[in-house]
Amino acid sequence: MPHDAVIVGGAFAGLAAATYLARARRRVCVIDAGQPRNRFAAASHGFLGSDGSEPASILARARAQLAAYPSVTFVEGEASGASVHADGFTVSLANGEEITARKAILAFGLRDELPSIPGLQERWGRTVLHCPYCHGFEFSDRPLGVLFRTPMSVHQACLVAEWGPTTLFLNGAALDSGSAERLARHGVTVEHGKVARLIGEGSALSGVALEEGRVRALAALYVAPQSCLASPIAGQLGVAIDDGPVGPIIRTDGDRMTSVPGLYAAGDIARAPHSVSWAVADGVTAGTSLHRALVFGG
Repeated sequence: MPHDAVIVGGAFAGLAAATYLARARRRVCVIDAGQPRNRFAAASHGFLGSDGSEPASILARARAQLAAYPSVTFVEGEASGASVHADGFTVSLANGEEITARKAILAFGLRDELPSIPGLQERWGRTVLHCPYCHGFEFSDRPLGVLFRTPMSVHQACLVAEWGPTTLFLNGAALDSGSAERLARHGVTVEHGKVARLIGEGSALSGVALEEGRVRALAALYVAPQSCLASPIAGQLGVAIDDGPVGPIIRTDGDRMTSVPGLYAAGDIARAPHSVSWAVADGVTAGTSLHRALVFGG
């Protein structure tokens, strides 16, 4: 086999896995379509040593460092198909090329599906956000909002309130009495009106316009998007997939092995919640677990 491992996805989880395998002197092929999930964010926060750095810059440094290892091969492209066979795995690219390897790691990430509210998509990752740990500090003590999408949005609003005065925009949904009491305990204001659009100059957010004509001043709006797997190959390989709080999660064990022997998954597709730090940690786990399987069998 030309490779010991093929990794589908070259962002934080995939590069972390590849780095550890490369340092174990294993032949690794990283396939990457160049569409990391956090590409819309101006800065990544909370990742040790890189707090506030642009995500693309972190990935570029990691990729350059990984490229120094002679056993690593990069392939730019989209994995369009994959199959399991007796000797390992084959991953097909959109251009018809095939990559074969003894083991494989899925690290292709998620694709976010945002509510169709005018002004929301273009502010995603800037002033329309998902994680307050990643992007809350920068909006401290300013008016914040949470867009209701599921009952978990109540929990999200109570958490976001730690960073500033928070309004939960129900957008036409209804609250049960228990949720209303919980929001009140955390000082969260509830807005019942439907959201018409987001307003502000460029990617900045100055307010939320309601259908009835009122405008609520706002500096940032938090949304828990519906997510889906960014590649179809997990299903083609037959891995078990569970329903998570915001979308599908590939089922893995403590070593990040999926339900298919020899196939691992790391990053947002295999866990909830999500962050760069968790993605890197999961990539390290998948990479070292795969290496041990190469050495000892499994």
